[in-house]
Amino acid sequence: MAARERAGLRNHKDEAARGLAARVKAAPGAFGICTAQYLVCCARIADALQHRHEHGCSARADQGRGHRSRRYAARRASAHLRQRRASGSWDREGSMSASRTPRIVEVKMDEVQAALERARKSLSDEDHALLRSLAESYAYLTDLVDDKTTTIGYLRRLLGSARSEKTKDVVGREGLDGGADEAFARGGDEKEDGSTGKPPREKKRPKGHGRNGAHAYTGATCNKVSHASLRPGDSCPACGKGKLYCLSTPSCLVRVTGGPPLHATVHELERLRCSPCGCVFTAQAPAGVGEEKYDARSGSMIALLKYGSGLPFNRLSDLQASMGIPLPASTQWDIVADLAGKLEPAYRELIRQAAQGEVLHNDDTSMKVLELMGRRREQAEAEADEESDRTGVFTSAIVGTSSGCRIALFFTGRQHAGENLADVLAQRAKESGPPIQMCDALSRNTSPDFETIVANCLVHGRRRFVDVVANFPAECRHVLETLGEVYRNEATARERNLSPQERLRFHQAESQPLMDRLHGWMTEQLEQRKVEPNSGLGQAIGYMLKHWPELTLFLRTPGAPLDNNLCERALKKVILHRKNSLFYKTQNGAAVGDLLMSLIYTCQLCGANAFDYFTELQNHLPGVARDPPRWMPWNYRESLSAATPA
Repeated sequence: MAARERAGLRNHKDEAARGLAARVKAAPGAFGICTAQYLVCCARIADALQHRHEHGCSARADQGRGHRSRRYAARRASAHLRQRRASGSWDREGSMSASRTPRIVEVKMDEVQAALERARKSLSDEDHALLRSLAESYAYLTDLVDDKTTTIGYLRRLLGSARSEKTKDVVGREGLDGGADEAFARGGDEKEDGSTGKPPREKKRPKGHGRNGAHAYTGATCNKVSHASLRPGDSCPACGKGKLYCLSTPSCLVRVTGGPPLHATVHELERLRCSPCGCVFTAQAPAGVGEEKYDARSGSMIALLKYGSGLPFNRLSDLQASMGIPLPASTQWDIVADLAGKLEPAYRELIRQAAQGEVLHNDDTSMKVLELMGRRREQAEAEADEESDRTGVFTSAIVGTSSGCRIALFFTGRQHAGENLADVLAQRAKESGPPIQMCDALSRNTSPDFETIVANCLVHGRRRFVDVVANFPAECRHVLETLGEVYRNEATARERNLSPQERLRFHQAESQPLMDRLHGWMTEQLEQRKVEPNSGLGQAIGYMLKHWPELTLFLRTPGAPLDNNLCERALKKVILHRKNSLFYKTQNGAAVGDLLMSLIYTCQLCGANAFDYFTELQNHLPGVARDPPRWMPWNYRESLSAATPA
């Protein structure tokens, strides 16, 4: 179960917990009071964490300590609740009191599970499910508190209290340096007082606001309607003096209709039979009806729904069946597996061109492949007579820029992101120099098998200060605002459409002094013992100083990016699939998903229509196999006019 799902405590409000505690207290025997006390802790632990954040309770003394017991963690929560007696707190029997706090009890989870089973008889199914969820949430939270690497900021994000890393949301607006928060969030904004001396920019209308005009419906069927009684050149029926002429912009009506994702047409072909000889004569199918039951567009749509939008096969099967057009999950798999085989030449060419890129972003996330897990893994290793020390399974994302085009690649298996990048760079031309590699500082993102110019993600370094801002507000504000100025400069460079060399000179003039002062400030904090090295702030500063050359590569190398956000956004495709489909069954299934997901997201990065791209490639398979470079998402339309359909 995912961490956010396991922390179901955040979904239970005080009112629901208070009512449940009253019902539990009425249970027979000592179980009622004991469970009510346990329920009290479950219902108020999140409030204690929020209270600690709001009042700036320092955790500096906690740095460097070992794991804490559950009992001590619960007592700390109770101490914070004790400070709120004036507003009322829970007594040991589950009722509100102005002078009592819950008595902390130490129990084992197997005892709680046994108590929950005994309570099933005296509670409704809804109350029993709520109580079980609260107990599991409390156990999970105390496990997190026992871990010394867990921060209050992480717990607040887990419980849904913190949803943004913008500077204004992290440190507040008071004293904020002219909009550095918006600079980081959107890539840059000038100061409200205009003190930067830069020309003001027009405020653009935020995306997602307003209605879509008719021009936005590029995939809609266009139906031109002429006037029923008037033509250009006719006399005006209103005044009788002028002549009518056609306007360049027609009046547009947009009508959107619904239907199943995949449509079906049944052609009933008449059959005639001769009574003496028994010969049967069947009508010919209409022109345009293919030989296959599922046409090219069917495969394109299923692939987009599954690997582009995260819709599982079974869910699409249920939807189609409910609308009278059956489409079994097994049939869907057969269609997309066949489609992947047809599109493989384009995918291989995509990998080759990505290897020639000037900048390569890479990162990975966990993934489940059942064939590589549990008994299936043990059986496969026994049959192959080999055993692997690595048990994790990952999906790596690699995003490369080649000739101004962005290419996204996904690889699922036991290899880490650095190993997958090594396989891609094996196809790099020998005369090409080493590319710029943007990644975070994890060792598994690089490999000794290839040479790159490594740049580390500035956002990862920034996030370490966001996590400890509650304990070191002034110091973290200084760092966040300085980085906000750097991102403002990056946004200005993008707006001016600067070349890599011009962008480098601009950052050296505008951002170099900021980063030099930040480096000096960080060094001073540690060398002059102003910050404990093992504290949260000390570790954040240590991370930045340790990786400073890689974090500031954009100040020395043309084209070096500031962060790895491009790859992080690509991984959202993988996470969307993982959240809905949960896993791949086999390595072959993962390979099919990687191929189709790579083509789909590359189309998205290039502004191409993935549905149209898949369909056209299926209609021109000989040309795709013969000359794959001409059938990439960014240039395939140029090849359509000269191509002959398959």
